[in-house]
Amino acid sequence: MKNDYPHLREEKIDSTQVFRGRLLDVRLDRVRLPDGQECHREYVRHQGAVVVIAQLDDGQLLLVRQHRYPLGRSILELPAGKIDAGEAILATGTRELLEETGYSATDWRYLGVMHPCVGYSDERIEIYLARGLRREAEQNLDSGEFMDVLSLSLQDALAAVKSGEITDAKTITGLFWAEKAILGGW
Repeated sequence: MKNDYPHLREEKIDSTQVFRGRLLDVRLDRVRLPDGQECHREYVRHQGAVVVIAQLDDGQLLLVRQHRYPLGRSILELPAGKIDAGEAILATGTRELLEETGYSATDWRYLGVMHPCVGYSDERIEIYLARGLRREAEQNLDSGEFMDVLSLSLQDALAAVKSGEITDAKTITGLFWAEKAILGGW
């Protein structure tokens, strides 16, 4: 899908890296606006991520619960993780599902992409539906990563979105895509 609307385009004049960490690359760019004026744009560059809607044979979905430090609480989420440099997105999904849940999948369906924070980040999250799950191993979490694995029906997961228990954007988006992909319509 090509989005070429020249009357809205902003042109980068220069870019300054404000901070570079393991995950985030914070930028401050000077841009020319469509009306010719200049302004600054602050944003975060991100390598992207993959979220996996993992459906067990009984229809239940695998979710993880982990503490999210910036929010100061534990969050219920779909399994997900960042794309490593040079890694194919399906490889990321396969790796993250196995690491976070101990499951592998034989059937992978690409559903789409979301951009969770368009106002201040170029992050993209690729969405997969994984079926044919098989328990392969115990979790193999990254250093400093702790999480519980649990399963919910699609209906219960959507109810958790409605009640405010699930607030994570990638999980909400993934569940709404799952509703269409699993129940039909897409």
